[in-house]
Amino acid sequence: MVGERKWYIKGITIILLIIGTIFAGFPVLWMLLNSFKPNAEIFAWPPTWISENFTFDAYVEIFKNPEKIRFFINSYFISIIVVILTLIVSILASYSFSRFNFPGKKVINTIIVSVQAVPPIVLLIPYLSLIVTIGLYNTYGALILTYLLFTLPYAILMITGYFNTLPKDLDEAVMIDGGSRFRALWSVLVPVSVPGLVSVGMYTFMLSWNEYLFALALTKTNEFRTVPVGISLLMGQHAYEWNQMMAMSILGSLPVLLLFLFFQKYFIAGMTSGSVKS
Repeated sequence: MVGERKWYIKGITIILLIIGTIFAGFPVLWMLLNSFKPNAEIFAWPPTWISENFTFDAYVEIFKNPEKIRFFINSYFISIIVVILTLIVSILASYSFSRFNFPGKKVINTIIVSVQAVPPIVLLIPYLSLIVTIGLYNTYGALILTYLLFTLPYAILMITGYFNTLPKDLDEAVMIDGGSRFRALWSVLVPVSVPGLVSVGMYTFMLSWNEYLFALALTKTNEFRTVPVGISLLMGQHAYEWNQMMAMSILGSLPVLLLFLFFQKYFIAGMTSGSVKS
Protein backbone atom coordinates (compact mmCIF):
# COMPACT_ATOMS: atom_id res chain seq x y z
CA MET A 1 0.00 0.00 0.00
CA VAL A 2 2.81 2.37 0.96
CA GLY A 3 4.76 1.42 -2.15
CA GLU A 4 1.77 2.10 -4.41
CA ARG A 5 1.29 5.51 -2.78
CA LYS A 6 4.94 6.40 -3.39
CA TRP A 7 4.65 5.46 -7.07
CA TYR A 8 1.42 7.48 -7.31
CA ILE A 9 3.08 10.59 -5.86
CA LYS A 10 6.15 10.07 -8.03
CA GLY A 11 3.98 9.75 -11.16
CA ILE A 12 2.06 12.94 -10.39
CA THR A 13 5.35 14.76 -9.72
CA ILE A 14 6.80 13.64 -13.06
CA ILE A 15 3.64 14.70 -14.93
CA LEU A 16 3.69 18.14 -13.27
CA LEU A 17 7.39 18.56 -14.09
CA ILE A 18 6.72 17.66 -17.74
CA ILE A 19 3.86 20.17 -17.92
CA GLY A 20 6.04 22.85 -16.31
CA THR A 21 8.88 22.12 -18.74
CA ILE A 22 6.55 22.41 -21.75
CA PHE A 23 5.04 25.62 -20.39
CA ALA A 24 8.49 27.16 -19.81
CA GLY A 25 10.13 25.81 -22.95
CA PHE A 26 7.40 26.46 -25.52
CA PRO A 27 8.08 30.23 -25.89
CA VAL A 28 11.78 29.51 -26.44
CA LEU A 29 10.99 26.85 -29.05
CA TRP A 30 8.51 29.16 -30.80
CA MET A 31 11.09 31.96 -30.76
CA LEU A 32 13.70 29.64 -32.32
CA LEU A 33 11.32 28.45 -35.06
CA ASN A 34 10.23 31.99 -35.90
CA SER A 35 13.83 33.11 -36.27
CA PHE A 36 14.05 30.91 -39.39
CA LYS A 37 10.91 32.33 -41.01
CA PRO A 38 10.49 35.31 -43.33
CA ASN A 39 9.13 38.30 -41.44
CA ALA A 40 5.75 38.17 -43.22
CA GLU A 41 5.14 34.52 -42.32
CA ILE A 42 5.45 34.88 -38.54
CA PHE A 43 1.82 35.97 -38.09
CA ALA A 44 0.40 33.74 -40.80
CA TRP A 45 -2.78 31.82 -39.93
CA PRO A 46 -2.87 28.94 -39.40
CA PRO A 47 0.62 29.14 -37.91
CA THR A 48 3.33 26.87 -39.27
CA TRP A 49 5.86 25.04 -37.12
CA ILE A 50 8.47 24.45 -39.80
CA SER A 51 8.43 27.12 -42.47
CA GLU A 52 8.27 26.09 -46.12
CA ASN A 53 10.45 29.14 -46.75
CA PHE A 54 13.06 28.15 -44.17
CA THR A 55 15.78 30.79 -44.18
CA PHE A 56 18.82 32.04 -42.26
CA ASP A 57 18.25 35.60 -43.49
CA ALA A 58 17.58 36.98 -40.00
CA TYR A 59 20.91 35.65 -38.69
CA VAL A 60 22.75 36.80 -41.81
CA GLU A 61 21.35 40.32 -41.39
CA ILE A 62 22.53 40.39 -37.79
CA PHE A 63 26.06 39.12 -38.45
CA LYS A 64 26.68 41.43 -41.39
CA ASN A 65 25.49 44.51 -39.50
CA PRO A 66 28.36 46.13 -37.53
CA GLU A 67 25.97 47.92 -35.17
CA LYS A 68 24.27 44.68 -34.11
CA ILE A 69 27.63 43.00 -33.63
CA ARG A 70 28.64 45.96 -31.48
CA PHE A 71 25.67 45.30 -29.17
CA PHE A 72 27.02 41.82 -28.44
CA ILE A 73 30.58 43.07 -27.96
CA ASN A 74 29.33 45.70 -25.52
CA SER A 75 27.30 43.16 -23.55
CA TYR A 76 30.22 40.74 -23.30
CA PHE A 77 32.67 43.46 -22.31
CA ILE A 78 30.45 45.04 -19.66
CA SER A 79 29.28 41.73 -18.21
CA ILE A 80 32.79 40.26 -17.93
CA ILE A 81 34.22 43.42 -16.33
CA VAL A 82 31.32 43.53 -13.85
CA VAL A 83 31.85 39.87 -12.94
CA ILE A 84 35.58 40.39 -12.33
CA LEU A 85 35.13 43.55 -10.24
CA THR A 86 32.19 42.09 -8.29
CA LEU A 87 34.15 38.96 -7.35
CA ILE A 88 37.27 40.90 -6.30
CA VAL A 89 35.40 43.44 -4.17
CA SER A 90 32.93 40.96 -2.68
CA ILE A 91 35.66 38.45 -1.77
CA LEU A 92 37.59 41.11 0.16
CA ALA A 93 34.45 42.49 1.83
CA SER A 94 33.08 39.03 2.65
CA TYR A 95 36.36 37.97 4.26
CA SER A 96 36.20 41.03 6.50
CA PHE A 97 32.60 40.35 7.50
CA SER A 98 33.29 36.66 8.07
CA ARG A 99 36.57 36.85 10.00
CA PHE A 100 36.61 40.21 11.82
CA ASN A 101 34.49 42.11 14.31
CA PHE A 102 34.67 45.87 13.80
CA PRO A 103 32.59 48.92 14.76
CA GLY A 104 29.51 49.34 12.58
CA LYS A 105 29.57 45.79 11.24
CA LYS A 106 25.89 45.15 12.01
CA VAL A 107 24.87 48.54 10.64
CA ILE A 108 26.71 47.92 7.36
CA ASN A 109 25.16 44.45 7.09
CA THR A 110 21.72 45.97 7.60
CA ILE A 111 22.36 48.56 4.90
CA ILE A 112 23.50 45.86 2.46
CA VAL A 113 20.35 43.83 3.07
CA SER A 114 18.17 46.96 2.82
CA VAL A 115 19.66 47.91 -0.55
CA GLN A 116 18.48 44.55 -1.90
CA ALA A 117 14.89 45.46 -0.99
CA VAL A 118 14.83 48.69 -3.05
CA PRO A 119 13.26 48.27 -6.53
CA PRO A 120 15.81 49.39 -9.16
CA ILE A 121 13.24 51.50 -11.02
CA VAL A 122 12.92 53.73 -7.94
CA LEU A 123 16.59 54.66 -8.32
CA LEU A 124 16.46 55.38 -12.06
CA ILE A 125 15.85 59.15 -12.04
CA PRO A 126 18.20 60.09 -9.16
CA TYR A 127 20.85 57.74 -10.49
CA LEU A 128 20.56 59.16 -14.02
CA SER A 129 21.00 62.65 -12.57
CA LEU A 130 24.09 61.51 -10.66
CA ILE A 131 25.66 59.85 -13.71
CA VAL A 132 25.14 62.99 -15.82
CA THR A 133 26.58 65.19 -13.06
CA ILE A 134 29.81 63.20 -12.74
CA GLY A 135 30.22 63.04 -16.53
CA LEU A 136 29.74 59.29 -17.08
CA TYR A 137 26.58 59.47 -19.19
CA ASN A 138 26.78 57.37 -22.37
CA THR A 139 29.96 55.53 -21.32
CA TYR A 140 30.89 51.99 -20.35
CA GLY A 141 31.69 53.31 -16.89
CA ALA A 142 28.07 54.31 -16.31
CA LEU A 143 26.78 50.78 -16.91
CA ILE A 144 29.65 49.05 -15.11
CA LEU A 145 29.25 51.22 -12.01
CA THR A 146 25.47 50.77 -12.06
CA TYR A 147 25.60 47.00 -12.31
CA LEU A 148 28.24 46.83 -9.59
CA LEU A 149 25.85 48.60 -7.22
CA PHE A 150 23.19 46.00 -8.04
CA THR A 151 25.39 42.91 -7.83
CA LEU A 152 27.65 43.67 -4.85
CA PRO A 153 25.01 43.38 -2.05
CA TYR A 154 23.93 39.91 -3.18
CA ALA A 155 27.52 38.82 -3.85
CA ILE A 156 28.72 39.96 -0.41
CA LEU A 157 25.85 38.21 1.36
CA MET A 158 26.39 34.98 -0.59
CA ILE A 159 30.17 34.82 -0.23
CA THR A 160 30.06 35.84 3.45
CA GLY A 161 27.67 32.97 4.07
CA TYR A 162 30.01 30.62 2.20
CA PHE A 163 33.09 31.80 4.12
CA ASN A 164 31.17 31.30 7.38
CA THR A 165 30.95 27.58 6.57
CA LEU A 166 34.76 27.34 6.41
CA PRO A 167 36.57 26.86 9.76
CA LYS A 168 38.90 29.60 10.94
CA ASP A 169 41.50 26.87 11.49
CA LEU A 170 42.31 27.16 7.77
CA ASP A 171 43.39 30.79 8.21
CA GLU A 172 45.31 30.03 11.39
CA ALA A 173 47.17 27.13 9.78
CA VAL A 174 48.49 29.43 7.04
CA MET A 175 49.53 32.11 9.55
CA ILE A 176 51.27 29.56 11.77
CA ASP A 177 53.37 28.63 8.73
CA GLY A 178 54.34 32.29 8.33
CA GLY A 179 51.73 33.32 5.77
CA SER A 180 49.58 36.45 5.95
CA ARG A 181 45.81 36.74 6.08
CA PHE A 182 45.95 37.89 2.47
CA ARG A 183 47.78 34.67 1.57
CA ALA A 184 45.26 32.61 3.55
CA LEU A 185 42.40 34.24 1.67
CA TRP A 186 43.69 33.85 -1.89
CA SER A 187 45.64 30.58 -1.52
CA VAL A 188 43.25 28.62 0.71
CA LEU A 189 39.77 30.09 1.13
CA VAL A 190 39.19 31.21 -2.45
CA PRO A 191 40.13 27.84 -4.05
CA VAL A 192 37.92 26.01 -1.53
CA SER A 193 35.06 28.42 -2.26
CA VAL A 194 34.99 27.91 -6.04
CA PRO A 195 31.37 26.61 -6.12
CA GLY A 196 30.11 29.67 -4.27
CA LEU A 197 32.18 32.04 -6.41
CA VAL A 198 30.95 30.41 -9.63
CA SER A 199 27.37 30.79 -8.41
CA VAL A 200 27.91 34.49 -7.68
CA GLY A 201 29.72 34.98 -10.99
CA MET A 202 26.87 33.40 -12.95
CA TYR A 203 24.27 35.51 -11.15
CA THR A 204 26.33 38.64 -11.82
CA PHE A 205 26.80 37.81 -15.50
CA MET A 206 23.10 37.09 -15.99
CA LEU A 207 22.04 40.33 -14.32
CA SER A 208 24.51 42.40 -16.35
CA TRP A 209 23.71 40.62 -19.61
CA ASN A 210 19.91 40.82 -19.31
CA GLU A 211 19.48 44.28 -17.77
CA TYR A 212 17.50 46.64 -20.01
CA LEU A 213 16.13 49.65 -18.13
CA PHE A 214 19.41 51.28 -17.05
CA ALA A 215 21.17 50.22 -20.26
CA LEU A 216 18.55 52.21 -22.16
CA ALA A 217 18.46 55.23 -19.83
CA LEU A 218 22.22 55.66 -19.38
CA THR A 219 23.20 55.46 -23.06
CA LYS A 220 22.18 57.49 -26.10
CA THR A 221 24.29 56.06 -28.94
CA ASN A 222 24.61 52.54 -30.30
CA GLU A 223 28.34 52.67 -29.54
CA PHE A 224 27.61 51.81 -25.89
CA ARG A 225 24.25 50.01 -26.05
CA THR A 226 23.82 46.35 -25.15
CA VAL A 227 21.89 43.40 -26.60
CA PRO A 228 18.54 43.98 -24.78
CA VAL A 229 18.47 47.58 -26.03
CA GLY A 230 19.54 46.44 -29.49
CA ILE A 231 16.59 44.05 -29.66
CA SER A 232 14.17 46.84 -28.75
CA LEU A 233 15.62 49.03 -31.52
CA LEU A 234 14.34 46.52 -34.10
CA MET A 235 10.84 47.81 -33.33
CA GLY A 236 10.48 50.54 -35.96
CA GLN A 237 7.86 53.23 -36.26
CA HIS A 238 5.96 51.47 -39.04
CA ALA A 239 7.31 47.90 -39.06
CA TYR A 240 8.88 45.40 -36.70
CA GLU A 241 11.71 43.10 -37.76
CA TRP A 242 10.19 40.16 -35.90
CA ASN A 243 12.45 37.46 -37.35
CA GLN A 244 15.57 39.47 -36.46
CA MET A 245 14.18 40.13 -33.00
CA MET A 246 13.72 36.39 -32.53
CA ALA A 247 17.20 35.66 -33.89
CA MET A 248 18.86 38.25 -31.64
CA SER A 249 16.89 36.91 -28.67
CA ILE A 250 18.15 33.40 -29.38
CA LEU A 251 21.74 34.63 -29.76
CA GLY A 252 21.34 36.71 -26.61
CA SER A 253 20.09 33.71 -24.65
CA LEU A 254 22.95 31.42 -25.66
CA PRO A 255 25.67 32.77 -23.30
CA VAL A 256 23.47 32.36 -20.21
CA LEU A 257 22.29 28.93 -21.37
CA LEU A 258 25.83 27.71 -22.04
CA LEU A 259 27.04 29.07 -18.71
CA PHE A 260 24.36 27.16 -16.86
CA LEU A 261 24.98 23.94 -18.82
CA PHE A 262 28.73 23.97 -18.16
CA PHE A 263 28.65 25.24 -14.57
CA GLN A 264 25.33 23.80 -13.35
CA LYS A 265 27.04 21.60 -10.76
CA TYR A 266 28.91 24.51 -9.22
CA PHE A 267 25.89 26.81 -9.41
CA ILE A 268 23.63 24.48 -7.44
CA ALA A 269 26.37 23.66 -4.92
CA GLY A 270 27.13 27.34 -4.43
CA MET A 271 23.49 28.30 -3.93
CA THR A 272 23.00 25.67 -1.22
CA SER A 273 26.33 25.54 0.59
CA GLY A 274 26.37 29.18 1.61
CA SER A 275 23.07 28.88 3.42
CA VAL A 276 24.20 26.24 5.91
CA LYS A 277 26.79 26.79 8.60
CA SER A 278 28.72 23.78 9.82
